[in-house]
Amino acid sequence: MKITFDKEADALYIEFNTGEFGSNKKIDNFTIIDFDKKGNILGIELLNASQRITRESLSDISFKNLIKV
Repeated sequence: MKITFDKEADALYIEFNTGEFGSNKKIDNFTIIDFDKKGNILGIELLNASQRITRESLSDISFKNLIKV
């Protein structure tokens, strides 16, 4: 998993998998889910991120109950 923030676009992207983009689904005006050609989730884009997530939250990211393969 990789989390990136584009300051100019004010967009946060959470990448779960890499692969060839197939389609996306708009959840609301500020949330988009990207899928590969098989329908697996590639990532989630959050627009207007700085208005939705505090800087403190972004600097204190933790992971819980990750699936171990």
